[in-house]
Amino acid sequence: MLKQLSIYAENKKGTVQHITGILAEQGINILGSVINDGTEYGVIRMVVSDPEKALASLKEADYLCKLIDVLGVEVADEVGNLNELLKALSDSNVSAEYIYLSFNRDSGKPIMVLYTDDIYEVECCLKSKGFAML
Repeated sequence: MLKQLSIYAENKKGTVQHITGILAEQGINILGSVINDGTEYGVIRMVVSDPEKALASLKEADYLCKLIDVLGVEVADEVGNLNELLKALSDSNVSAEYIYLSFNRDSGKPIMVLYTDDIYEVECCLKSKGFAML
């Protein structure tokens, strides 16, 4: 299981660069991310090398953020890998609220980062279907 940093930030020029600058100053590596914008605010979701330090640093800079549990599923780097993961979820009658891509720096394989309401059930489901979990 991974910890994801979710940051609620004003949707204005320079905000993402400011956030990434804070993380860079603290020596924190961004391992995967996705940004969902809205009219005034957006949500930046990241898996980072030091989630607790990132959370503290961004809160100190007055960003509203939190850590949540997400699953990291290592998949083969081949056509259809996401489809196979989604099929496994569908066959077990569960779904993910969102998914984004990262990479395992050690193996070089893709990692699908996903969030679901019942993370423990989904983790057991995917493990039983042979998926490698981080």
